[in-house]
Amino acid sequence: MEVIYFLATDGIKLDGLLYTSKNKTEDVILSVHGMGSNCMKKRETTMAKLANENNIDYFCFNNRGSELVKYTRRYTDGKREKSLGGTSFEDVLEGYEDITGAMIKLKELGYKNIYLQGHSLGCTKIVYTYHELKDEQDEMINNIKGIILNSLIDVPRALKVYLRENFNKYLQYAEEKERDGQGKEMMPEEAFIHPISVKTFLRYARDYQDINFANFGEDKELKVLNTIDVPLFMRWGNVNEMIVQMPEELVDIVNNIVINPHKDIYYIDGANHSYEGKEEELAKEIVQFINKNKA
Repeated sequence: MEVIYFLATDGIKLDGLLYTSKNKTEDVILSVHGMGSNCMKKRETTMAKLANENNIDYFCFNNRGSELVKYTRRYTDGKREKSLGGTSFEDVLEGYEDITGAMIKLKELGYKNIYLQGHSLGCTKIVYTYHELKDEQDEMINNIKGIILNSLIDVPRALKVYLRENFNKYLQYAEEKERDGQGKEMMPEEAFIHPISVKTFLRYARDYQDINFANFGEDKELKVLNTIDVPLFMRWGNVNEMIVQMPEELVDIVNNIVINPHKDIYYIDGANHSYEGKEEELAKEIVQFINKNKA
């Protein structure tokens, strides 16, 4: 295991852990964590161990949304700029800068086959990044050999379900703060599942058009997911999972709409949103998926 330091494409300094196999390999899993999390999870170490045993390297990194609140440092033109970051202040669209920066670093290290893996909001960042790279016809799209989505959820809809009849009240509150130039102020405690700034709340409550591709049950085409033309792996749990439908119903919905010929979409019985206690089962299914679809 080695600590790797690199820059996002907009100059934010990031770091992660690279777990390497005994034998040299060109295959690597690039893992992106979700809200309030970091790369130091049992799920990550379990996944890394099994991947390495199958001659697949594993890189998990702390993106700018790791932890709830932290300082981020941006390096541009030899100057350092410090600003508030972490889940409470992040713009999910900036995950594109983090992931592409990580991919550039992995290519510099000699990896040619990158499997993008996300958990929760990390899935949202991966799908958005893949779609952007494909739309831009960026050559890095050719290095992506598979997409792995663990617990992709519809964040905007989940927020509306969470707040219920209070949703419009908090949206109005946030918009008033925005008009007053107070986007970095914190929302009331009950407005979200953890501390969140006004600007980040508005990304999920109002300005979510660019991440509105997991609207399962209402979106009958899932156009963005159907732009993924590399092998696609999707999993959810069925215990305290953050989805509206029952997992059996959700799996049927997605399988019936997504046309990817190399898809593997299901749920893990007994797993919660974080796959606690089911890390090994998830890892085995992911490694089997990669081995089956290796380029």
